[in-house]
Amino acid sequence: MPNPTIQTLSISTQAVRQFVDITDSVQSVVTRSGVRDGMCFLFLPHTTAALTLNENWDPEVPSDILHTLGTRTAPADPAHQHREGNSPAHVISSLIGAHLFLLVDSGKLLLGSWQGVFLVECDGPRTRRVVVKILEDQASGESAR
Repeated sequence: MPNPTIQTLSISTQAVRQFVDITDSVQSVVTRSGVRDGMCFLFLPHTTAALTLNENWDPEVPSDILHTLGTRTAPADPAHQHREGNSPAHVISSLIGAHLFLLVDSGKLLLGSWQGVFLVECDGPRTRRVVVKILEDQASGESAR
């Protein structure tokens, strides 16, 4: 029987650089797991994408972040030596990170009012995998029995 506390999401991106809101998909994994209280660990097994929490209400916020990353933080540079030509994507991925820990409270991701979970595509379009592992609080699991 499959383990309901670990799932892999498949996310298709449509642009070279893009924020994809995966909050609802992650919440679905939490819900299916049946875990009421615990932690949700997200891991992205890619070197040219990232995971982050940020505002998911105003679509201009992700756009502004991508603009700043691409023009000021990690622009293309002729001095880059990586032969694939995607060094900026590797830099952005390293700066943002490939994992997140989120709290689960009463079966829901514990997020701020404006927060969403995003996959950050840095070298797309591609299909990305996000591994989601749900860990139940020991006290929570015992009290439910």
